[in-house]
Amino acid sequence: MNVVVLGAGAWGTALAVSAAGNPLAQHRVTLWAREAAQLASMRAQGENRRYLPGVALPPGLDLSSVALVPAGPLLTAADLIIIATPMAALRSLLTGLVGCRVPVVWLCKGFAAEASRTAGLLAHEIQAQAAPDLLTGVLSGPSFAQEVARGQPTALVAASTHAPVREALVAALHSPTLRLYANDDVVGVEVGGAVKNVLAIAAGLCDGLNLGLNARAALITRGLAEMTRLGVALGARAETFMGLSGLGDLVLTATGDLSRNRQVGMALARGQTLQQAVDALGHVAEGVYCARAVLQRAAALGVEMPITQAVVALLDGHIRAAQAVALLMGREPTAEPA
Repeated sequence: MNVVVLGAGAWGTALAVSAAGNPLAQHRVTLWAREAAQLASMRAQGENRRYLPGVALPPGLDLSSVALVPAGPLLTAADLIIIATPMAALRSLLTGLVGCRVPVVWLCKGFAAEASRTAGLLAHEIQAQAAPDLLTGVLSGPSFAQEVARGQPTALVAASTHAPVREALVAALHSPTLRLYANDDVVGVEVGGAVKNVLAIAAGLCDGLNLGLNARAALITRGLAEMTRLGVALGARAETFMGLSGLGDLVLTATGDLSRNRQVGMALARGQTLQQAVDALGHVAEGVYCARAVLQRAAALGVEMPITQAVVALLDGHIRAAQAVALLMGREPTAEPA
């Protein structure tokens, strides 16, 4: 297969490295970056030192920064196009891919907060507006880029309403160290991938305040309930949230030290400002940018999300870390499930 990965951040680079180094396949893999200077640095250093230091780029991995044109050779030769940019860049990339006839999938997770809307959009909703004729899907699940690039065992979900898209993803990426499961519940997979980032900020706050393992377990469990309520209200299947893209991704992002969103929560617990926490990362923490959009979308649907609400209040500077805990613990008793 000819696989093109658009976006040379940590996750895009990791998937390109994994696909190009798959010993059971002979894919041609091209990693595209918007900035020619970044690719020049990667060629010279043999690694993506900016986003994925210490991981060698396979000799067979092609690097490109050519202008993206739907009829251009980079895209017309592709059998699968993978968009590996943050949510903020998804619409512009999809618009540039109008007319492509091969499967297009994205890795980004979140609700896009767009100035023209009061509530955010999921990736497939953006695609329906920007490029409705594309055959599309999403790749999600519990995964840190560093571990995928190093060949550590990982399981992901290839979600699409189109069987050829799911099949293309499995054919391109399934390997001895990367296992893919197919799913047609795009809404559920996307909601899980988006909301877990917000909940990971809360988990980082919990751990940063040394509230204990009991508190962390309660937060993850109640966070899963929030995620499921929103997903079902948007048309997802409840059982999707018990899988890799729901519970699996939530547990990883809420507890793993490589989680950028968790790091933000821990920094806020130490008394840092949000700007200080984000600047220290050097990478995008999607939960920071989509938390308000998640809450607004939930409010429009009449879905209660108290943990998300507390995170938004904290990020907006309306409450302090300790007050967020008091806000959640002071809620009226209720029954489970709820």
